[in-house]
Amino acid sequence: MTARLSRQTAVLFVLMLVAVCARVLPGTRTIDDAFITFRYSRNLVEGQGFVYNPGAHTLGTTTPLFALTMAAISAAAGGQDFQWYALAVSALADAGTAALLYLLARRLIGSGGWLAIFLAALWAISPMSVTFAIGGMETSLAIFWMAAATWAYVGAPSPHHWREIFIGVCAGLALLTRIDAVLWIGPLFVYQLGEDWLTRRRIPWRTWLACGLVLLPWVIFSSAYFGSPIPNSVTAKRYAYELPPLSALRQLLPTYSNVFFVFDSFGSVATMISGVVYLALSLFALLYALRRVPRVLPFLVYPWLYLGFFVALNPLVFRWYMAPPLPALMVGIFVGLWAVAQPLVRSSARRFAYGLMGLFGLLCLFTSVNGWTLHPDHGLDRPAPRMAWHQIELLYEQMGRHLRDDLGATAETRVASGDIGAVGYFSWATIVDAVGLVTPELTAYYPVDPSLVAEGQNYAIPPQLIYDTQPDYLVTMEGFVREGLAREARFQDDYELLLEYPTDFYGTGMQLYRRR
Repeated sequence: MTARLSRQTAVLFVLMLVAVCARVLPGTRTIDDAFITFRYSRNLVEGQGFVYNPGAHTLGTTTPLFALTMAAISAAAGGQDFQWYALAVSALADAGTAALLYLLARRLIGSGGWLAIFLAALWAISPMSVTFAIGGMETSLAIFWMAAATWAYVGAPSPHHWREIFIGVCAGLALLTRIDAVLWIGPLFVYQLGEDWLTRRRIPWRTWLACGLVLLPWVIFSSAYFGSPIPNSVTAKRYAYELPPLSALRQLLPTYSNVFFVFDSFGSVATMISGVVYLALSLFALLYALRRVPRVLPFLVYPWLYLGFFVALNPLVFRWYMAPPLPALMVGIFVGLWAVAQPLVRSSARRFAYGLMGLFGLLCLFTSVNGWTLHPDHGLDRPAPRMAWHQIELLYEQMGRHLRDDLGATAETRVASGDIGAVGYFSWATIVDAVGLVTPELTAYYPVDPSLVAEGQNYAIPPQLIYDTQPDYLVTMEGFVREGLAREARFQDDYELLLEYPTDFYGTGMQLYRRR
């Protein structure tokens, strides 16, 4: 092993170690949607089938691969600590992504490879990447497949046909992890097809075949078992929420302007300035890549295609939707910085240029670390990203445990809720999903009358849904029933308020009603 290779191996090891430690340190701070996946995994391990409610074959998780992975770990370990299983998988995936980003940046930047260390370290400690790794989501794994496919296409030292196969396998696994992976797979496949056809008059059939073979077993199984390989939750969320025009743009733009969490340190004006700077550097990166390493163009274009897609559809953008574009944005910013600095690097001001770039990297590290807090105001008292908020999940967990331990809820008890993750996981009850993620027949009650949606909210439980399904219990945030159920005499006659946890989010509290 040469000294250079040995140094690179040491750098990769340290970067991966930092990524793992940054995720183990905060502990689990699980997001509600992750508990939906965990319940599928638990039911599968316990012999109930790949279902949320036993007996109901509905695909309500958007990440079948992650659910199956959790079930496999549970079966092998003989336990059901799904929150830590998810954290472990995500930590390893993010460590792999950090290593791949370092290698990719070195391939792009060349002699400025030291900048690649900043880039990979920033991903390793990014509050955004850490939040959803410790949040139990599949986000880290989805991003890893993208980074691995990009590296294989851009610079992995392997025979051509094996690269093609590997890219296809990563694409297939990515689609099984999150269906919106098509937004990076599409540009990569189109570019690969164009390059192969123009240079060799052939098509990349190995990539397509590998991707198809990975997907085929799932397509066959899910079509027979669920009736469709497409998660029901994809359409259910679209119908349930009331959103103003350009809502997705207003949610995503701050993320694109706050890649390195400038807002937490310097406020909104600095964030707006950084947004303009990041956009300019991303454009310079595209021009630089076009001349030097054009195969990386699909990766660099992906964040902007992602932005355009969500702006056009205008769905409710959940927090974890903001993480997938982050690695490509980071690469674009640092490659653009290197491209802009080239005239100075090639002149007598070389040291000055390196100093400015190093200062930029240190500033990004400072603002990213400042996005953490030593003592979160809820959950485990361990250092964690400020944005890793999960107070509502902790309350839903309390509610679920109260239903099971104090009220005697069983699998025969029917509990209605708009957020079904933690409540369903900890109560073990049959869930009447008021959004329709796992109860597709209930999407017929949407869209709701806008007058039922309280000011400042984007969702309301349709009163008729509760009257028709008559659940034994209803768990809801006060804001979801304020203008509807809470005002109706029939609901007051049929249900009594048993318990309320005061909150300052989604209304005045989390409420538990019982059918009289």
